Amino acid sequence: MMRPSPFSRAVVCTVLVLSSAFLMPAYVAAQWAPPSPSSASSIPTSQLIQADQLNRLLQAHDPDKPLILQVGSRVMFAQAHIPGSEYVGAASQDAGAQQLRTRVVQLPRKTFIVLYCGCCPWNRCPNVGPAYSLLTGMGFTRVKVLYIADNFGADWVNKGYPVASGQ
Repeated sequence: MMRPSPFSRAVVCTVLVLSSAFLMPAYVAAQWAPPSPSSASSIPTSQLIQADQLNRLLQAHDPDKPLILQVGSRVMFAQAHIPGSEYVGAASQDAGAQQLRTRVVQLPRKTFIVLYCGCCPWNRCPNVGPAYSLLTGMGFTRVKVLYIADNFGADWVNKGYPVASGQ
């Protein structure tokens, strides 16, 4: 068995040290970087509404009920959605963002709007972040986003909250 020479061990160590010096900052930056402006995680927690809160709000006799917009997939909306909600398209796609813009452009900027998707776990949702950014960028001041940790089935349907299907 051949033993590595002291020179070859020094070269390997130098390569490892240099590699980690270049790779570690990128890894650390990726781990600690702020969320992108279009991710669900970029939405301030003060702008989130929990499922039980929204359900209570919808059951109340309060005249200030929100406009509820589903910003995910049409297939999911057809399978199950919050009664009274409207489908406006996947906000992560240009066509969906345009549908959302068209739906709200004539509304007063103080309209109470709740957005939701529920396609996948919160930290992977491609739709609520862009929808929230679009509405706040248009000057809407009362936008909330339904926090769905796992998906619409687990966090709304399976909890027994009201559901409609079709459309």
